[in-house]
Amino acid sequence: MWLVPRPLRCKVLPFQCTKSSLFQTTFMTLPVNMIAVDRYWLITCTTYGTWLPGDHRGFVGSALDENEKLVNHNQPFTPAALPNPKLESAIVHGLKCPPIVFQANHAEVLFKQFEETTRIRQWLLIAVAIMRTHFHIVIGVPDDPDPEKIRGDLKAYGSRCLNRAYTKPASDTWWSDGGSNRKLPDENAVEAAVNYVRQQSNPLLIWTRETGRLI
Repeated sequence: MWLVPRPLRCKVLPFQCTKSSLFQTTFMTLPVNMIAVDRYWLITCTTYGTWLPGDHRGFVGSALDENEKLVNHNQPFTPAALPNPKLESAIVHGLKCPPIVFQANHAEVLFKQFEETTRIRQWLLIAVAIMRTHFHIVIGVPDDPDPEKIRGDLKAYGSRCLNRAYTKPASDTWWSDGGSNRKLPDENAVEAAVNYVRQQSNPLLIWTRETGRLI
């Protein structure tokens, strides 16, 4: 377990984090009043129209396998669903506007909102990468809330700030439906997820709790 500030709750030790500079840095810089963070997630969401079901890169969601069995690919250790050109083509024809592609100014607005949302929710923001067509967030949360709710809050409050700053898109949303929630069961998994975020190609913005803004 990691630590996150909140009053009136008991203090506990984090993961056995003696070797990790990431965990040591976060632990040493948090305030005195702390509680345990019990769950860690790598959350991913794509912008509207940019990574559709059936995509040639594979996709995360429910799809039929080779035996016509419905498989949920948004589960830990589950591979992405296979490409399905017919499915992708059908969805493309139903789009309400061109795919949404972020610019640097969108990323700045979103990041500030992610910081505010996690502060209000008293979640621990560990790492963020915002690209032109998607974002990745590593986050720690107390107790065991539904990760769909965590991702939904990030998207919803992100949409509100984007709608205030820019014209609301014709799709009525900035995001694709759903997204990916990957549970991070231990310190090694959190470290790997943070490194994954750091190494994103062509990012608009990268931030980690250990290093601050990288881009």
